[in-house]
Amino acid sequence: MFHETAGGVDFISTGFTAGAQATETVKAVGRYKFECRDKDGNLKWSVEEDNLVVNVGLQYMAGVALTSTTQITTWYLGLITGPGATVAAADTMSSKGWTEFTGYSNATRVAPSLTAATNANPSVVTNSGSPATFNINATGTVGGGFLTSNNTKGGTTGTLFSEKAFSSPGDRSVVSGDIISVTYTFSLAG
Repeated sequence: MFHETAGGVDFISTGFTAGAQATETVKAVGRYKFECRDKDGNLKWSVEEDNLVVNVGLQYMAGVALTSTTQITTWYLGLITGPGATVAAADTMSSKGWTEFTGYSNATRVAPSLTAATNANPSVVTNSGSPATFNINATGTVGGGFLTSNNTKGGTTGTLFSEKAFSSPGDRSVVSGDIISVTYTFSLAG
């Protein structure tokens, strides 16, 4: 006699993916453009480089956007002197690796005429339509620039927002009668 048996087995498999998430990033980028012309209007040198938005500048942006930090409505550009200027994320107006160049006849640091932020990605603010002008009245060396909330030449208070020390070949010479025009462009990209 034959005896047959049959068996059946069902398999069910399930799974899920853990940790799936959407991320957002924002990048703060600034760029300085310096042009130095002699008393006759001839271009002596030009520098255009990205800057460093320092930690207190980042803190300021986050605070104004999302908490109760008071907005600063007027900013000022200044010049850095060389040789040996260095910039670091931890720099503030009272503690930094550079000295300010004050050999210009303007009574204060120069306030750039910044445009309203564009409604785009990136959102851009700039004074490219009206560069800040420094009227040089001394022989010296310029090694970079900075953006701060204090207009006092040589002052060490206020909020330092960004800074840039010139890359190679570094410091540039200026003499009385030169004019340095500075354009600052800042963008936030997501």
